[in-house]
Amino acid sequence: MVVKIGGFRKKTRHKLRKTLRQKGKISLRRYLQVLKVGDVVSFNAESGIQSGMYFPRYHGKKGKVIGQRGTNYIVSMKDGGLMKKIIVHPVHLHKLSSTADAENAKASAKAKK
Repeated sequence: MVVKIGGFRKKTRHKLRKTLRQKGKISLRRYLQVLKVGDVVSFNAESGIQSGMYFPRYHGKKGKVIGQRGTNYIVSMKDGGLMKKIIVHPVHLHKLSSTADAENAKASAKAKK
């Protein structure tokens, strides 16, 4: 039998690398960010913090926040043809937009007309 060698972060040397400007202390704003249900987020790993990190296959993908579990968020995303729920710490999420922002944009567009 062949024994599988490697762990959770196997073959992620380039994927989880930080750029020169990102190295150093971790941003508290990003660590403590508050997200709402319906926010669209992308998976962007903070490689300095391993806890609450998603599986590296989902790096760069986007999903929708559907709930909260403790300090972490439950994010729903489509992987192939399946909808998956992933529990992620907010430091590994980058907010793209929210449904409230989209509704406010529509309302302001109507008001301008």
